[in-house]
Amino acid sequence: MRHFLLLCGVAFNWAAAAAELQFSFGDLGANGSLTNFHAELLGGGGPVAWKLLPGEAPSAFAQLADPTKNVAGAGSVLAQTSQDPTDERFPMFIYDGEQFRNFNFSTQFKIVSGVAEQMAGLVFRFQNTSNFYVVRVSALGRNLRFYKVVDGVRPEPIGIPCSVTAGTWHRLAVQCDGNQIAIWLDGKLAMPTLGDNTFGQGKIGFWTKSDAVTYFANAIVNYSPVVPAAQVIVNSVLRQQPRILGLQIYTVDTNNAVVILASKDPSEVGQLGTAAELAAIREGTVSFGRDHGAVLVTMPLHDRNGDLIAAVRFKLKSFFGETQDNAVGRATLIMKLMQDFGLSADELLK
Repeated sequence: MRHFLLLCGVAFNWAAAAAELQFSFGDLGANGSLTNFHAELLGGGGPVAWKLLPGEAPSAFAQLADPTKNVAGAGSVLAQTSQDPTDERFPMFIYDGEQFRNFNFSTQFKIVSGVAEQMAGLVFRFQNTSNFYVVRVSALGRNLRFYKVVDGVRPEPIGIPCSVTAGTWHRLAVQCDGNQIAIWLDGKLAMPTLGDNTFGQGKIGFWTKSDAVTYFANAIVNYSPVVPAAQVIVNSVLRQQPRILGLQIYTVDTNNAVVILASKDPSEVGQLGTAAELAAIREGTVSFGRDHGAVLVTMPLHDRNGDLIAAVRFKLKSFFGETQDNAVGRATLIMKLMQDFGLSADELLK
């Protein structure tokens, strides 16, 4: 497994079937940059204030033994410091770097103060401020609650009484597997696993309420990366036809540029296409070319109703005497494997 250390003290571990994302706020100074995050506010009141505070982070090793022990560490914590007592005011801090479907998201937290409320929580499968899940604990209310917000409406919560003390580090975690949602507090399953189909994937983030001042540290996400449907098709075809030299699916983006949506070489995703791919998408045109012992065929990809939704470019090893008709025929057989998925244009982009 490879390790990458990127901006914002965030470490990534990538593997074919699993990945880990660590929010190491303690690695940053008080003025460090919180790249790939943005603040949101559900409800009224004044602006939110998410910042890094130095010298407050607990030891990352403390969580392995007892999440509630205040073992001194070093560096900064993520802190929500605004103290607006407006009721129904929910500051959120959302991570924009990834969409998550199946994952375990956990963080240490310490509720520092609050008169109207003392709260900490995790936002997950976040679509926008009107659609998401959240699990949160309240030191004043002495409870844990799970909510879903749909089109800005929050139904009755599901939860349990619990004792969470302010001024002490705790650990909160949520795990999503399909429509199954499990919640842990301080290393123990907090309630029976929930089932909900409202949101299949989304962003993650941190949550507080009203004037609650709360610190977060040592947050970790273990997850299965979301593979776009177009890449699933490419991967499936390559498993069946491993001798294909090159395979790309092209689409037209929001700027009307032709770009690679999926490829045998993932580093090519996002690169611009050519007039041949545009003609395949717009007009259903088939194009042919040659390149150093290989043939190149660009063809239109149709949805289940026969409508044009994308272009596919094949690079196949050529043989002596191969004609354009031979090459197009070979590519057509591979295209049939791709057409059998029967995806719509919207499904292809998911």
